[in-house]
Amino acid sequence: MRQLLATALLAVAFSAFGHGGEDHGAPPPALSQNVAPRASAATDEFEIVATLEGRQLLVHVDRFTSNQPVADAKVEVEGELAGAQGLASETSPGTYVIELAADLPAARHPLTISIETSDSADLLSVELDTSQPASATPHSHDRSEWTVWALAAVLLLAGAALLLLRRRRQRR
Repeated sequence: MRQLLATALLAVAFSAFGHGGEDHGAPPPALSQNVAPRASAATDEFEIVATLEGRQLLVHVDRFTSNQPVADAKVEVEGELAGAQGLASETSPGTYVIELAADLPAARHPLTISIETSDSADLLSVELDTSQPASATPHSHDRSEWTVWALAAVLLLAGAALLLLRRRRQRR
């Protein structure tokens, strides 16, 4: 019985060898293809998130310390974006929109965003990346992984066969 237990533990130990540091837990959720290009920046006073949705550049402005939306501010955007020069209009508290004249090419677009409120003003620089995200490579099993599993199976079968032969000899 001890030998059977030792063989089983040995077979399990061989299957535990790592291979390439991969985690075979639950797969991460797939990213949606509809994720809009975005950029963010923060200073001591404000934090912004600029999002490109179609031909609209949305700028969300919050207070850095309290995360409260900044309403009734003058938000001005400067950059090389077609039609993005000028003052943004407020659509809801803390959300400002600029309509673009044309779709943006896939590239990195530097923007300078100035924010003026009744009590403070600040200048923030962001880089809006509209290039395509890198595609994730699918997980594949290479030959070395299958070799480890096959070796573990062969050792398990050999151990079981040796145990059966030994028991037969002891009975005679």
